[in-house]
Amino acid sequence: MNKTVNINLAGTFFHIDEDAFGKLSRYLDAIKKSLSDPQGSDEILRDIEARIAELFSEKLESNAHVVTLKEVDAVIKVMGQPEDYMVDEEIFEDVPPSSKSRTRTTSYKQLFRDIDNKFISGVSSGLGHYMGIDAIWIRLAWVLLTVLSSGFFIVIYILFWILVPAAESTSDKLKMTGEAINISNIEKKFKEGYDTVADKVKNADYDKYGKKVKSGASGFFDALGSILLTLLKIFVKFIGVILIIISLSTLVGLIVGLFTFGSMDLWGHGEVMDYISLVDTTNAPLWLISLLVFFAVGIPFFVLFILGLKLLIDNLKSIGTPAKIILLVVWFFSIVGLGILGVQQASEQAYNGEFIEESTLPIRTGDTLRLEMAANNLYEYTVRRSGGVEIKYDENDEKIIYSNDIRLIVRSTNDSVAKIVIEKHAEGRSLLEARQRAEAINYAYNLQGNKLLLDGYFLTGIENKYRDQEVQVLLYLPVGTVLYAEENTYSFHRNSSSYRDILDNGDESHYLRILSNKTECLDCPMEEMDPSERNSETESDDWERELEEEWNDEDGPHEIIIDKNGVKINPGSHSDSIQLTIDN
Repeated sequence: MNKTVNINLAGTFFHIDEDAFGKLSRYLDAIKKSLSDPQGSDEILRDIEARIAELFSEKLESNAHVVTLKEVDAVIKVMGQPEDYMVDEEIFEDVPPSSKSRTRTTSYKQLFRDIDNKFISGVSSGLGHYMGIDAIWIRLAWVLLTVLSSGFFIVIYILFWILVPAAESTSDKLKMTGEAINISNIEKKFKEGYDTVADKVKNADYDKYGKKVKSGASGFFDALGSILLTLLKIFVKFIGVILIIISLSTLVGLIVGLFTFGSMDLWGHGEVMDYISLVDTTNAPLWLISLLVFFAVGIPFFVLFILGLKLLIDNLKSIGTPAKIILLVVWFFSIVGLGILGVQQASEQAYNGEFIEESTLPIRTGDTLRLEMAANNLYEYTVRRSGGVEIKYDENDEKIIYSNDIRLIVRSTNDSVAKIVIEKHAEGRSLLEARQRAEAINYAYNLQGNKLLLDGYFLTGIENKYRDQEVQVLLYLPVGTVLYAEENTYSFHRNSSSYRDILDNGDESHYLRILSNKTECLDCPMEEMDPSERNSETESDDWERELEEEWNDEDGPHEIIIDKNGVKINPGSHSDSIQLTIDN
């Protein structure tokens, strides 16, 4: 029968038989002797005892189970042998010296928060150890996912912060990195932390701090300086985060645009490609233009991204001089390539040509002209002026360029008949090419009696491309002509004073008498008239009152009858009647 001993190992009580206790005691004494540096030996022994207690707890089936030599040998196998020490001289005396080296066993990683290399809570550093990648990429992934999820990943980060334990002990730190938890690694891990602290202590300027202690006022200014320095660091970190978010968002957008627009010409010539071909004169592949834009814009934002990282991480490694030179060369050639394409594109708009058509209209002084913009139901049911272009299909199912860029200008003339001038404008790389492109514009109008229908659109072949084509319709009306403009003309004659247009917005659906360089509204309410028009209207009212008094004389009121047969006037008591017929 073996005796049992109760021991307290790292705060945990175990029942251990006498032989196992003796072997464990000799093992711990050997470990203590094997430590080369006495500094920190107590801390190392505590970590080793905690690890041994953890291994015992894993191997025992219950708290009442007794630790035997079997469990002790298993623990020693995991922890390894201390250098230059044999656990049992009688057992290991025949072992050659070369076999006395430390035993290394494999282990598995566990997820912890690395609080020694934390930026906020050590979650990213812990995930970096667990997944075997640098923590900086984990932090960048958090930033990117937070931006793309509108802040949802902040909640996930907080959950990691709460649920994942921190690696506080040496054993936890070894588990976090996946290293075997044995004597050698525990000692090495402790020494690494100890040397870091020791270096900081050695580098301290004791004379400097000794002088500060002697000065009573130095404490206040040191505290103030520390506060200001902390605020400055926080501000710099904030700027770094802003730079990272902006640059990363831009780079992601550029990458998406590169793969989206750059591959359009590979998918086929769809509607989007048709519109791009309307304005593109370089005939360069779309993927090449997208790639040049990506490098020209993306490389500066990548530099901002690196700058933001440097503001956040003090010891961030440089990308290297060769990489910097390559980025600079690629960016330079991208700028040059875009410049060449830009000059080629701008050369297509170097000249502005026009083609003019002029015709007379059988509208004379005293005639009334009704003006209306006409639509084509094949393209649109209503028309309204706009500056853009669309690709439509004509009656032959052929692609054409359709535009509502029509400008209407009404002016007065002293000639006896009206005149219409159609000015067609377009741009080109030469004056001749611009004029030919303007001449290719298809625009029409139609005069039906006293009604003038102007097309509210123009057409041109798709092979003419879009080169700022425009049509100006100048309508010259003789002085004394009456104009009635329909409501749908409103958007087409919204012109500035430089065009000398006498048809103002708001005059639609009114009868306007054409005067010299202006109009007179014949049916506008008094409050809508100009002062000069109001005086003229007042004089007309006085004349009508005088005429009414003449008609209502002592012979009785006169009678006027207007019907389909014309106008019949009965002059009161006079025996003779007067009949007046007015034509259309």
